[in-house]
Amino acid sequence: VIDPYSRKEWYDIKAPAVFREREACNFFVNRTAGTKIASEALKGRVFEVNLGDLHKNPNLGNRKIKLRVEDVQGRACLTNFYGMVFTTDRLRSLVRKWHTLIESVVDLKTTDNYLVRLFCIGQTKRRLSQQKKTSYATSSQVKRIRGKMASVMGKHTTTSDLRQLVEKLIPEVIGKEIEKACNSIYPLQNVFIRKVKVLKAPKFDISKLMEAHSGN
Repeated sequence: VIDPYSRKEWYDIKAPAVFREREACNFFVNRTAGTKIASEALKGRVFEVNLGDLHKNPNLGNRKIKLRVEDVQGRACLTNFYGMVFTTDRLRSLVRKWHTLIESVVDLKTTDNYLVRLFCIGQTKRRLSQQKKTSYATSSQVKRIRGKMASVMGKHTTTSDLRQLVEKLIPEVIGKEIEKACNSIYPLQNVFIRKVKVLKAPKFDISKLMEAHSGN
């Protein structure tokens, strides 16, 4: 009996330079045999890695990053950012009684022609010295808050390339700005970009990929 693992080869999955931990994980595939090339089997694969591990910070462990293999060089698989999502437990913890949960979804294009879909979530906050038990926003306030969310997300995304967008997503820069912008309509708390999807990527450019991995 032939051991199926004897035909496998190990590859290192490399994360872009925007993350502190470049060695995202290891993966194995069948080694090249005939017309079946090992590197071709790896291109296009998507890996889901915890942001806490990628950034060496356990406080960021409630978000998962998707990395897509763009090119294979030797035993190194060069990846690019492909999406972000909150963990289920973190998402469930944001739902509270007596508050209004507000969400906004927008499709935007970065300066380097990546089409991304951003999902924003936030909830109303009790005002200072509030006596009322509930903190519900009216439908007109919710509509205005959604408009502000879309406006701030648009401002940050359309003026940034994909790398700069990821740099803003990690410290929650966009969520904090939305919180400030909506304060005049209704005070908000727990405002986050809960999910990011890359809907469409530009034509593959090896120089741009090497730039993302070089840290320049």
